[in-house]
Amino acid sequence: MPVAAGCAHDGGAASGSSGRTAGDDDRSTQAAAPSSATRITPVTGTPRTVPAVRSFTARGGPGWRPSSAVRVVTDTDGPLADEARLLAGELKVTIAPGPARAGDVELALRPGQRGGPESYELTTRDGRVLITAPDEAGVFYGTRTLVQSVRSGGGVPEGVIADAPDRPQRGLHLDIARKHFTAEWIEARLREMADLKLNQLGLHFSDDQGFRIESASHPEIVSPEHLTKAEVRRIVALATSLHITVIPEIDSPGHLGAVLKAHPDLQLRDATGTPSRGAVDISLPGAAGIVDDLLREFTPLFPGPYWHLGSDEYRALMARDPQGSYPHLADLARQRYGSQGRVQDLATAWLNDRAAVVRSLGKKAKAWNDGFFRGGLVAPDQAIEVEYWTGRELGARDPQEYLNEGRTVVNLNDQYLYYVLGEPNEFRYPTGELIYKEWSPAVLRGTAPVAAGTADPRRVPGGRFAVWCDHPDAQTPDQVANGIRLPLAAVAQRLWDPRPPKLPWQDFTALYTAVRGG
Repeated sequence: MPVAAGCAHDGGAASGSSGRTAGDDDRSTQAAAPSSATRITPVTGTPRTVPAVRSFTARGGPGWRPSSAVRVVTDTDGPLADEARLLAGELKVTIAPGPARAGDVELALRPGQRGGPESYELTTRDGRVLITAPDEAGVFYGTRTLVQSVRSGGGVPEGVIADAPDRPQRGLHLDIARKHFTAEWIEARLREMADLKLNQLGLHFSDDQGFRIESASHPEIVSPEHLTKAEVRRIVALATSLHITVIPEIDSPGHLGAVLKAHPDLQLRDATGTPSRGAVDISLPGAAGIVDDLLREFTPLFPGPYWHLGSDEYRALMARDPQGSYPHLADLARQRYGSQGRVQDLATAWLNDRAAVVRSLGKKAKAWNDGFFRGGLVAPDQAIEVEYWTGRELGARDPQEYLNEGRTVVNLNDQYLYYVLGEPNEFRYPTGELIYKEWSPAVLRGTAPVAAGTADPRRVPGGRFAVWCDHPDAQTPDQVANGIRLPLAAVAQRLWDPRPPKLPWQDFTALYTAVRGG
Protein backbone atom coordinates (compact mmCIF):
# COMPACT_ATOMS: atom_id res chain seq x y z
CA MET A 1 0.00 0.00 0.00
CA PRO A 2 1.38 3.51 -0.83
CA VAL A 3 2.57 5.81 1.92
CA ALA A 4 -0.74 7.69 2.06
CA ALA A 5 -2.71 4.56 2.86
CA GLY A 6 -2.87 5.26 6.59
CA CYS A 7 -6.08 6.55 8.16
CA ALA A 8 -7.16 9.87 6.75
CA HIS A 9 -7.75 13.05 8.74
CA ASP A 10 -5.44 12.27 11.65
CA GLY A 11 -5.48 15.85 12.77
CA GLY A 12 -2.33 17.41 11.39
CA ALA A 13 1.01 17.09 9.76
CA ALA A 14 3.38 14.32 10.69
CA SER A 15 7.06 14.99 10.93
CA GLY A 16 9.10 14.47 7.80
CA SER A 17 12.48 12.78 7.65
CA SER A 18 14.12 15.97 8.87
CA GLY A 19 12.04 15.97 12.04
CA ARG A 20 10.89 19.53 11.33
CA THR A 21 7.37 20.79 11.95
CA ALA A 22 4.87 22.91 10.05
CA GLY A 23 5.92 26.49 9.56
CA ASP A 24 9.67 25.99 10.06
CA ASP A 25 11.93 27.96 7.75
CA ASP A 26 12.74 25.59 4.88
CA ARG A 27 16.05 27.32 4.05
CA SER A 28 18.11 25.56 6.73
CA THR A 29 17.58 21.93 7.72
CA GLN A 30 14.75 20.83 5.42
CA ALA A 31 15.53 17.70 3.43
CA ALA A 32 16.84 18.45 -0.04
CA ALA A 33 14.51 18.17 -3.00
CA PRO A 34 14.50 14.69 -4.48
CA SER A 35 16.68 14.25 -7.51
CA SER A 36 15.33 12.82 -10.74
CA ALA A 37 17.40 9.71 -10.09
CA THR A 38 15.24 8.86 -7.05
CA ARG A 39 12.03 8.88 -9.08
CA ILE A 40 12.56 5.70 -11.01
CA THR A 41 9.04 4.61 -11.85
CA PRO A 42 6.87 7.15 -13.69
CA VAL A 43 3.18 7.45 -12.88
CA THR A 44 1.12 6.76 -15.98
CA GLY A 45 -2.49 6.38 -17.01
CA THR A 46 -5.53 8.28 -15.74
CA PRO A 47 -6.00 9.28 -12.10
CA ARG A 48 -8.21 6.68 -10.42
CA THR A 49 -10.57 8.21 -7.86
CA VAL A 50 -14.09 7.95 -6.41
CA PRO A 51 -15.85 9.93 -7.71
CA ALA A 52 -13.97 9.86 -11.00
CA VAL A 53 -12.36 13.09 -12.20
CA ARG A 54 -14.33 14.63 -15.03
CA SER A 55 -11.43 15.82 -17.17
CA PHE A 56 -7.75 14.85 -17.39
CA THR A 57 -5.32 16.09 -20.04
CA ALA A 58 -2.19 13.95 -20.05
CA ARG A 59 1.24 15.41 -20.73
CA GLY A 60 4.59 13.79 -21.21
CA GLY A 61 6.57 13.43 -18.02
CA PRO A 62 7.17 11.22 -15.00
CA GLY A 63 4.29 12.48 -12.89
CA TRP A 64 4.59 12.83 -9.12
CA ARG A 65 5.06 10.40 -6.26
CA PRO A 66 5.21 11.17 -2.54
CA SER A 67 8.51 10.94 -0.68
CA SER A 68 9.91 12.02 2.65
CA ALA A 69 11.27 15.19 1.02
CA VAL A 70 7.85 16.36 -0.16
CA ARG A 71 6.37 19.46 1.44
CA VAL A 72 2.84 20.81 1.29
CA VAL A 73 3.32 24.47 0.44
CA THR A 74 0.90 27.28 1.21
CA ASP A 75 0.64 30.35 3.43
CA THR A 76 0.80 28.62 6.80
CA ASP A 77 -1.31 31.37 8.38
CA GLY A 78 -3.61 31.74 5.40
CA PRO A 79 -7.04 30.39 4.43
CA LEU A 80 -5.68 27.03 3.21
CA ALA A 81 -3.68 26.21 6.33
CA ASP A 82 -6.22 23.61 7.52
CA GLU A 83 -6.27 21.87 4.14
CA ALA A 84 -2.47 21.87 4.10
CA ARG A 85 -2.19 20.38 7.58
CA LEU A 86 -4.68 17.64 6.77
CA LEU A 87 -2.93 16.71 3.53
CA ALA A 88 0.51 16.78 5.15
CA GLY A 89 -0.73 14.46 7.87
CA GLU A 90 -2.06 12.01 5.31
CA LEU A 91 1.15 12.07 3.26
CA LYS A 92 3.27 12.03 6.44
CA VAL A 93 5.24 15.10 5.37
CA THR A 94 5.68 18.69 6.53
CA ILE A 95 4.07 21.95 5.48
CA ALA A 96 6.01 25.07 4.53
CA PRO A 97 5.27 28.62 3.38
CA GLY A 98 7.17 28.23 0.10
CA PRO A 99 8.31 28.96 -2.46
CA ALA A 100 7.51 25.57 -3.94
CA ARG A 101 10.29 23.43 -5.35
CA ALA A 102 10.56 20.11 -7.14
CA GLY A 103 8.65 17.38 -5.32
CA ASP A 104 6.31 19.74 -3.47
CA VAL A 105 2.52 19.99 -3.47
CA GLU A 106 1.40 23.62 -3.59
CA LEU A 107 -2.10 24.81 -2.63
CA ALA A 108 -3.34 28.18 -3.85
CA LEU A 109 -6.55 30.15 -4.22
CA ARG A 110 -7.25 31.80 -7.55
CA PRO A 111 -10.34 34.01 -7.24
CA GLY A 112 -12.16 34.11 -10.52
CA GLN A 113 -10.82 30.77 -11.74
CA ARG A 114 -13.58 29.31 -13.85
CA GLY A 115 -15.66 26.34 -12.83
CA GLY A 116 -17.52 27.41 -9.69
CA PRO A 117 -16.62 27.41 -5.97
CA GLU A 118 -16.19 23.62 -5.70
CA SER A 119 -14.12 23.30 -8.87
CA TYR A 120 -10.36 22.86 -8.91
CA GLU A 121 -7.41 22.28 -11.19
CA LEU A 122 -4.62 19.91 -10.28
CA THR A 123 -1.51 20.35 -12.42
CA THR A 124 1.38 17.91 -12.28
CA ARG A 125 4.49 19.24 -13.99
CA ASP A 126 8.25 19.24 -13.47
CA GLY A 127 8.06 16.99 -10.44
CA ARG A 128 5.60 19.05 -8.47
CA VAL A 129 1.84 19.37 -7.99
CA LEU A 130 -0.16 22.60 -7.99
CA ILE A 131 -3.78 22.60 -6.78
CA THR A 132 -5.74 25.79 -7.45
CA ALA A 133 -9.38 26.73 -7.02
CA PRO A 134 -11.56 29.81 -6.67
CA ASP A 135 -12.61 28.75 -3.16
CA GLU A 136 -11.28 26.67 -0.26
CA ALA A 137 -13.75 23.83 -0.95
CA GLY A 138 -12.29 23.33 -4.42
CA VAL A 139 -8.74 23.14 -3.09
CA PHE A 140 -9.92 20.62 -0.50
CA TYR A 141 -11.44 18.42 -3.21
CA GLY A 142 -8.20 18.66 -5.13
CA THR A 143 -6.37 17.28 -2.10
CA ARG A 144 -8.88 14.39 -1.97
CA THR A 145 -8.07 13.58 -5.59
CA LEU A 146 -4.35 13.64 -4.88
CA VAL A 147 -4.63 11.34 -1.83
CA GLN A 148 -6.88 8.88 -3.67
CA SER A 149 -4.53 8.87 -6.68
CA VAL A 150 -1.66 7.96 -4.37
CA ARG A 151 -3.66 5.18 -2.78
CA SER A 152 -4.83 3.72 -6.09
CA GLY A 153 -1.78 4.30 -8.27
CA GLY A 154 1.14 5.42 -6.15
CA GLY A 155 1.03 9.03 -7.35
CA VAL A 156 -0.39 11.45 -9.89
CA PRO A 157 0.35 11.23 -13.63
CA GLU A 158 1.77 14.20 -15.52
CA GLY A 159 -0.95 16.50 -16.81
CA VAL A 160 -3.90 18.64 -15.77
CA ILE A 161 -7.05 17.57 -13.94
CA ALA A 162 -9.96 20.00 -14.32
CA ASP A 163 -12.77 18.86 -12.07
CA ALA A 164 -16.03 20.10 -10.58
CA PRO A 165 -19.27 18.56 -9.31
CA ASP A 166 -22.35 18.51 -11.50
CA ARG A 167 -24.66 19.02 -8.48
CA PRO A 168 -24.11 21.43 -5.58
CA GLN A 169 -25.98 19.34 -2.98
CA ARG A 170 -24.48 15.89 -2.30
CA GLY A 171 -24.81 14.01 0.93
CA LEU A 172 -26.10 11.66 3.58
CA HIS A 173 -29.30 12.02 5.62
CA LEU A 174 -29.13 10.30 9.00
CA ASP A 175 -31.96 9.44 11.38
CA ILE A 176 -30.47 9.81 14.85
CA ALA A 177 -33.91 10.17 16.49
CA ARG A 178 -35.06 6.55 16.35
CA LYS A 179 -31.55 5.19 16.96
CA HIS A 180 -28.85 6.89 18.99
CA PHE A 181 -25.50 7.19 17.23
CA THR A 182 -22.50 8.47 19.13
CA ALA A 183 -20.64 11.61 18.16
CA GLU A 184 -17.63 9.48 17.27
CA TRP A 185 -19.69 7.33 14.90
CA ILE A 186 -21.08 10.41 13.16
CA GLU A 187 -17.60 11.93 12.90
CA ALA A 188 -16.34 8.76 11.22
CA ARG A 189 -19.12 9.09 8.62
CA LEU A 190 -18.13 12.72 8.03
CA ARG A 191 -14.56 11.67 7.23
CA GLU A 192 -15.78 9.03 4.79
CA MET A 193 -18.12 11.56 3.18
CA ALA A 194 -15.34 14.12 2.78
CA ASP A 195 -13.15 11.66 0.90
CA LEU A 196 -16.09 11.11 -1.48
CA LYS A 197 -16.46 14.88 -1.98
CA LEU A 198 -19.91 14.86 -0.36
CA ASN A 199 -20.92 18.15 1.21
CA GLN A 200 -24.13 17.73 3.23
CA LEU A 201 -25.08 15.76 6.34
CA GLY A 202 -28.76 15.83 7.30
CA LEU A 203 -29.49 15.14 10.98
CA HIS A 204 -33.08 14.10 11.72
CA PHE A 205 -32.92 14.35 15.52
CA SER A 206 -36.58 14.46 16.59
CA ASP A 207 -39.27 11.83 15.99
CA ASP A 208 -41.83 9.70 17.78
CA GLN A 209 -39.16 7.48 19.33
CA GLY A 210 -36.72 10.09 20.58
CA PHE A 211 -35.41 13.62 20.77
CA ARG A 212 -31.64 13.27 20.63
CA ILE A 213 -29.99 16.64 21.34
CA GLU A 214 -29.74 18.31 24.71
CA SER A 215 -32.29 21.13 25.11
CA ALA A 216 -32.34 24.06 27.50
CA SER A 217 -35.77 25.36 26.48
CA HIS A 218 -37.53 21.98 26.82
CA PRO A 219 -35.32 19.52 28.72
CA GLU A 220 -38.40 17.40 29.47
CA ILE A 221 -38.54 16.10 25.87
CA VAL A 222 -34.91 14.92 25.60
CA SER A 223 -34.26 11.17 25.43
CA PRO A 224 -31.87 9.56 27.93
CA GLU A 225 -29.46 8.69 25.11
CA HIS A 226 -28.68 11.91 23.30
CA LEU A 227 -25.93 14.17 22.02
CA THR A 228 -24.85 17.04 24.20
CA LYS A 229 -24.61 20.46 22.62
CA ALA A 230 -20.86 20.28 23.11
CA GLU A 231 -20.80 17.08 21.03
CA VAL A 232 -22.95 18.70 18.35
CA ARG A 233 -20.57 21.68 18.21
CA ARG A 234 -17.71 19.24 17.79
CA ILE A 235 -19.54 17.45 14.97
CA VAL A 236 -20.35 20.73 13.25
CA ALA A 237 -16.76 21.97 13.64
CA LEU A 238 -15.38 18.81 12.03
CA ALA A 239 -17.97 19.02 9.25
CA THR A 240 -17.08 22.64 8.58
CA SER A 241 -13.39 21.79 8.37
CA LEU A 242 -14.27 19.12 5.80
CA HIS A 243 -16.50 21.51 3.81
CA ILE A 244 -19.67 19.66 4.83
CA THR A 245 -22.84 21.51 5.80
CA VAL A 246 -24.95 19.97 8.57
CA ILE A 247 -28.71 20.27 7.88
CA PRO A 248 -30.77 19.83 11.07
CA GLU A 249 -34.33 18.54 10.99
CA ILE A 250 -37.12 18.86 13.54
CA ASP A 251 -40.08 17.26 11.82
CA SER A 252 -43.53 18.77 12.41
CA PRO A 253 -46.51 18.73 12.73
CA GLY A 254 -46.16 14.95 12.55
CA HIS A 255 -43.39 12.75 13.96
CA LEU A 256 -43.43 14.63 17.28
CA GLY A 257 -44.10 11.66 19.57
CA ALA A 258 -41.14 12.43 21.82
CA VAL A 259 -42.48 15.94 22.40
CA LEU A 260 -46.02 14.65 22.95
CA LYS A 261 -44.86 12.16 25.55
CA ALA A 262 -44.04 15.14 27.75
CA HIS A 263 -46.93 17.29 26.44
CA PRO A 264 -49.95 14.99 25.88
CA ASP A 265 -52.28 17.98 25.93
CA LEU A 266 -51.00 18.89 22.45
CA GLN A 267 -51.93 15.51 20.93
CA LEU A 268 -54.12 15.51 17.82
CA ARG A 269 -57.29 13.42 18.21
CA ASP A 270 -59.81 12.41 15.59
CA ALA A 271 -63.60 12.69 15.74
CA THR A 272 -63.83 9.63 18.03
CA GLY A 273 -61.22 10.98 20.45
CA THR A 274 -58.58 8.50 19.27
CA PRO A 275 -55.02 9.90 19.48
CA SER A 276 -53.22 10.33 16.17
CA ARG A 277 -49.74 8.90 16.62
CA GLY A 278 -46.96 11.46 16.63
CA ALA A 279 -49.17 14.36 15.49
CA VAL A 280 -49.69 17.64 17.30
CA ASP A 281 -52.99 19.44 17.07
CA ILE A 282 -52.18 22.40 14.82
CA SER A 283 -55.28 24.24 16.05
CA LEU A 284 -53.62 24.69 19.46
CA PRO A 285 -51.32 27.73 19.90
CA GLY A 286 -49.18 25.71 22.30
CA ALA A 287 -48.21 23.31 19.51
CA ALA A 288 -46.69 26.05 17.39
CA GLY A 289 -45.18 27.61 20.49
CA ILE A 290 -43.12 24.60 21.53
CA VAL A 291 -41.91 23.87 17.98
CA ASP A 292 -40.88 27.49 17.48
CA ASP A 293 -39.10 27.46 20.86
CA LEU A 294 -37.03 24.53 19.61
CA LEU A 295 -36.34 26.10 16.23
CA ARG A 296 -35.07 29.28 17.89
CA GLU A 297 -32.99 27.35 20.40
CA PHE A 298 -31.26 25.05 17.93
CA THR A 299 -30.78 27.31 14.93
CA PRO A 300 -27.62 28.96 16.35
CA LEU A 301 -26.12 25.50 16.91
CA PHE A 302 -26.04 24.85 13.16
CA PRO A 303 -24.34 27.64 11.17
CA GLY A 304 -25.18 26.25 7.72
CA PRO A 305 -27.72 27.86 5.40
CA TYR A 306 -30.49 25.21 5.63
CA TRP A 307 -33.12 24.02 8.09
CA HIS A 308 -35.32 20.99 7.38
CA LEU A 309 -38.91 21.38 8.62
CA GLY A 310 -40.09 17.84 7.84
CA SER A 311 -43.85 18.34 7.23
CA ASP A 312 -44.42 14.74 6.08
CA GLU A 313 -46.98 12.14 7.10
CA TYR A 314 -49.28 14.38 9.14
CA ARG A 315 -51.96 11.95 10.31
CA ALA A 316 -54.86 14.30 9.67
CA LEU A 317 -53.95 14.43 5.99
CA MET A 318 -53.27 10.72 5.66
CA ALA A 319 -56.96 10.05 6.34
CA ARG A 320 -59.12 9.46 3.27
CA ASP A 321 -61.52 12.13 4.52
CA PRO A 322 -59.55 14.67 6.58
CA GLN A 323 -62.57 16.97 7.00
CA GLY A 324 -64.80 14.20 8.30
CA SER A 325 -62.13 12.54 10.43
CA TYR A 326 -60.96 15.77 12.06
CA PRO A 327 -64.03 18.04 12.10
CA HIS A 328 -62.53 20.55 14.56
CA LEU A 329 -59.67 21.19 12.11
CA ALA A 330 -62.14 21.48 9.23
CA ASP A 331 -64.18 24.02 11.20
CA LEU A 332 -61.07 26.09 11.92
CA ALA A 333 -60.05 25.99 8.26
CA ARG A 334 -63.42 27.36 7.22
CA GLN A 335 -63.24 30.05 9.89
CA ARG A 336 -59.85 31.19 8.63
CA TYR A 337 -60.18 30.72 4.88
CA GLY A 338 -63.89 30.72 4.10
CA SER A 339 -66.30 28.01 3.09
CA GLN A 340 -63.75 26.31 0.81
CA GLY A 341 -61.08 26.08 3.50
CA ARG A 342 -59.72 22.60 4.13
CA VAL A 343 -57.45 20.87 6.62
CA GLN A 344 -54.61 20.95 4.09
CA ASP A 345 -54.77 24.77 4.17
CA LEU A 346 -54.11 24.71 7.93
CA ALA A 347 -51.19 22.33 7.42
CA THR A 348 -49.75 24.45 4.62
CA ALA A 349 -50.08 27.58 6.76
CA TRP A 350 -48.25 25.70 9.55
CA LEU A 351 -45.41 24.90 7.15
CA ASN A 352 -45.24 28.49 5.91
CA ASP A 353 -45.21 29.84 9.47
CA ARG A 354 -42.33 27.57 10.48
CA ALA A 355 -40.48 28.55 7.30
CA ALA A 356 -40.94 32.20 8.27
CA VAL A 357 -39.42 31.49 11.69
CA VAL A 358 -36.29 29.87 10.28
CA ARG A 359 -36.04 32.52 7.57
CA SER A 360 -36.01 35.19 10.27
CA LEU A 361 -33.08 33.29 11.77
CA GLY A 362 -31.16 33.32 8.48
CA LYS A 363 -32.05 29.84 7.21
CA LYS A 364 -33.49 28.49 3.97
CA ALA A 365 -36.26 25.96 4.59
CA LYS A 366 -36.57 22.43 3.23
CA ALA A 367 -39.56 20.10 3.59
CA TRP A 368 -40.57 16.62 2.43
CA ASN A 369 -42.63 16.39 -0.75
CA ASP A 370 -45.77 15.07 0.95
CA GLY A 371 -46.03 18.35 2.84
CA PHE A 372 -46.83 20.15 -0.43
CA PHE A 373 -50.40 19.83 -1.70
CA ARG A 374 -52.02 20.66 -5.02
CA GLY A 375 -54.86 23.12 -5.07
CA GLY A 376 -56.00 24.62 -1.81
CA LEU A 377 -56.41 28.21 -0.76
CA VAL A 378 -53.00 28.44 0.90
CA ALA A 379 -49.97 27.75 -1.31
CA PRO A 380 -46.65 26.51 0.11
CA ASP A 381 -44.00 29.20 0.17
CA GLN A 382 -42.20 29.04 -3.18
CA ALA A 383 -38.81 29.43 -1.48
CA ILE A 384 -39.09 26.16 0.46
CA GLU A 385 -37.04 23.44 -1.22
CA VAL A 386 -38.92 20.22 -1.95
CA GLU A 387 -37.11 17.12 -0.71
CA TYR A 388 -38.70 14.40 -2.84
CA TRP A 389 -38.68 11.02 -1.16
CA THR A 390 -41.76 9.05 -2.13
CA GLY A 391 -44.70 8.47 -4.42
CA ARG A 392 -46.18 5.82 -2.12
CA GLU A 393 -48.28 8.09 0.13
CA LEU A 394 -52.01 8.66 -0.35
CA GLY A 395 -52.46 11.38 -2.94
CA ALA A 396 -48.72 11.58 -3.64
CA ARG A 397 -47.82 13.99 -6.40
CA ASP A 398 -45.48 13.24 -9.26
CA PRO A 399 -42.15 15.09 -9.00
CA GLN A 400 -42.79 16.61 -12.40
CA GLU A 401 -45.59 18.69 -10.85
CA TYR A 402 -43.18 20.42 -8.49
CA LEU A 403 -40.73 21.09 -11.29
CA ASN A 404 -43.52 22.45 -13.48
CA GLU A 405 -44.42 24.82 -10.64
CA GLY A 406 -40.88 26.17 -10.75
CA ARG A 407 -39.86 24.62 -7.44
CA THR A 408 -36.40 23.40 -6.50
CA VAL A 409 -36.49 19.63 -5.92
CA VAL A 410 -33.80 17.63 -4.10
CA ASN A 411 -33.59 13.89 -4.81
CA LEU A 412 -34.05 11.37 -1.96
CA ASN A 413 -35.87 8.76 -4.08
CA ASP A 414 -36.94 5.99 -1.68
CA GLN A 415 -36.65 3.38 -4.44
CA TYR A 416 -32.85 3.74 -4.46
CA LEU A 417 -31.74 6.02 -1.65
CA TYR A 418 -33.60 4.79 1.45
CA TYR A 419 -31.74 2.48 3.82
CA VAL A 420 -34.50 1.57 6.30
CA LEU A 421 -33.45 -0.59 9.24
CA GLY A 422 -35.48 -3.78 9.46
CA GLU A 423 -36.82 -3.34 5.90
CA PRO A 424 -40.43 -2.53 6.89
CA ASN A 425 -43.26 -1.65 4.47
CA GLU A 426 -41.67 -3.49 1.53
CA PHE A 427 -38.44 -1.49 1.76
CA ARG A 428 -35.31 -3.40 0.84
CA TYR A 429 -31.77 -2.35 1.66
CA PRO A 430 -30.58 -0.50 -1.44
CA THR A 431 -27.54 -1.72 -3.29
CA GLY A 432 -24.73 0.42 -4.57
CA GLU A 433 -24.84 -1.50 -7.85
CA LEU A 434 -28.38 -0.43 -8.68
CA ILE A 435 -27.67 3.18 -7.75
CA TYR A 436 -24.52 3.09 -9.86
CA LYS A 437 -26.21 1.55 -12.89
CA GLU A 438 -29.77 2.91 -12.82
CA TRP A 439 -30.15 6.03 -10.68
CA SER A 440 -29.32 9.62 -11.56
CA PRO A 441 -30.42 13.01 -10.18
CA ALA A 442 -33.25 13.00 -12.77
CA VAL A 443 -34.71 9.76 -11.36
CA LEU A 444 -36.75 11.35 -8.59
CA ARG A 445 -39.52 8.76 -8.20
CA GLY A 446 -39.43 5.06 -8.99
CA THR A 447 -37.09 4.14 -11.83
CA ALA A 448 -38.07 6.64 -14.54
CA PRO A 449 -36.44 10.05 -15.02
CA VAL A 450 -38.47 13.23 -15.18
CA ALA A 451 -38.98 14.97 -18.51
CA ALA A 452 -35.83 15.82 -20.44
CA GLY A 453 -34.55 19.27 -19.72
CA THR A 454 -36.34 19.67 -16.38
CA ALA A 455 -33.72 18.18 -14.04
CA ASP A 456 -30.77 20.51 -14.61
CA PRO A 457 -28.61 21.37 -11.56
CA ARG A 458 -30.50 24.60 -10.94
CA ARG A 459 -33.86 22.79 -10.65
CA VAL A 460 -32.63 19.50 -9.15
CA PRO A 461 -29.54 20.64 -7.23
CA GLY A 462 -28.62 17.18 -5.99
CA GLY A 463 -29.61 14.52 -3.51
CA ARG A 464 -28.80 12.64 -0.34
CA PHE A 465 -28.65 8.96 0.62
CA ALA A 466 -30.91 8.46 3.67
CA VAL A 467 -30.61 6.12 6.65
CA TRP A 468 -33.88 5.61 8.56
CA CYS A 469 -33.99 3.61 11.78
CA ASP A 470 -37.58 2.36 11.88
CA HIS A 471 -36.42 -0.81 13.63
CA PRO A 472 -33.38 0.51 15.47
CA ASP A 473 -32.16 -2.84 16.77
CA ALA A 474 -32.18 -4.49 13.34
CA GLN A 475 -28.55 -3.45 12.80
CA THR A 476 -25.70 -2.31 14.99
CA PRO A 477 -23.99 0.99 14.23
CA ASP A 478 -21.07 -0.93 12.69
CA GLN A 479 -23.46 -2.87 10.45
CA VAL A 480 -25.06 0.38 9.33
CA ALA A 481 -21.65 1.88 8.55
CA ASN A 482 -20.64 -1.16 6.52
CA GLY A 483 -24.01 -1.42 4.79
CA ILE A 484 -24.06 2.14 3.49
CA ARG A 485 -20.45 2.44 2.28
CA LEU A 486 -20.87 1.21 -1.28
CA PRO A 487 -24.31 2.82 -1.81
CA LEU A 488 -22.89 6.13 -0.58
CA ALA A 489 -19.90 5.80 -2.91
CA ALA A 490 -22.26 5.13 -5.83
CA VAL A 491 -24.36 8.19 -4.92
CA ALA A 492 -21.20 10.29 -4.75
CA GLN A 493 -20.23 9.16 -8.24
CA ARG A 494 -23.62 9.89 -9.80
CA LEU A 495 -23.98 13.32 -8.13
CA TRP A 496 -20.47 14.38 -9.11
CA ASP A 497 -21.02 13.20 -12.68
CA PRO A 498 -24.53 11.97 -13.61
CA ARG A 499 -23.39 10.46 -16.91
CA PRO A 500 -23.32 6.65 -17.01
CA PRO A 501 -20.09 5.60 -15.27
CA LYS A 502 -17.27 4.22 -17.38
CA LEU A 503 -16.03 1.54 -14.97
CA PRO A 504 -17.88 -1.75 -14.60
CA TRP A 505 -19.39 -2.12 -11.12
CA GLN A 506 -16.86 -4.75 -10.02
CA ASP A 507 -13.99 -2.47 -11.00
CA PHE A 508 -15.62 0.46 -9.21
CA THR A 509 -15.94 -1.53 -5.97
CA ALA A 510 -12.32 -2.65 -6.21
CA LEU A 511 -11.23 0.94 -6.79
CA TYR A 512 -13.27 2.18 -3.83
CA THR A 513 -11.62 -0.42 -1.61
CA ALA A 514 -8.23 0.83 -2.78
CA VAL A 515 -8.91 4.52 -2.22
CA ARG A 516 -10.67 4.23 1.14
CA GLY A 517 -7.45 4.11 3.11
CA GLY A 518 -7.57 3.30 6.83
